[in-house]
Amino acid sequence: MSSTLEPGTQTAGHTENSIYIEAPIDHVWQMTNDLPSWPDLFTEYAEVEILESTDTYFKFRLTMHPDEAGRVWSWVSERTLDPAAREVKARRVEPGPFEFMDIRWTYSPEGSGTRMNWIQDFRMRPEAPIDTAGMTERINGNSKIQMAVIKDKVEAAAGRSGPTT
Repeated sequence: MSSTLEPGTQTAGHTENSIYIEAPIDHVWQMTNDLPSWPDLFTEYAEVEILESTDTYFKFRLTMHPDEAGRVWSWVSERTLDPAAREVKARRVEPGPFEFMDIRWTYSPEGSGTRMNWIQDFRMRPEAPIDTAGMTERINGNSKIQMAVIKDKVEAAAGRSGPTT
């Protein structure tokens, strides 16, 4: 992945967030990797356009709902699924304000449910409207919000509910 830093370069941003979902791992995996349903699963995405796909690879355009200034942001990402390892690796192909953005989702059984983890490594471009530290704070806050929404929707679809630890 592109997150290896050259000596003397700006430190990369790194976030790690996880949530417990009271649903079987197969159900969580299926729902959270069904890209066409992401506008219903996430509150921030207005549209997903699949550009290329195989059983385990997707190249797609994500379009967000307009921000507070009315701007609509979109970008192209690649997503590779490893169902045996219950791991997904993704990266922005069109990184926009990011020099790079690499994301890893992992899923592991925990009790009667599933622990879903998101790990993001990135660095902002010097001309971006927010620096790497600011984006780290923004991603950490938004990840918690989106994970809670996903938890509720996945559990509802599985007919369960549980703690949000």
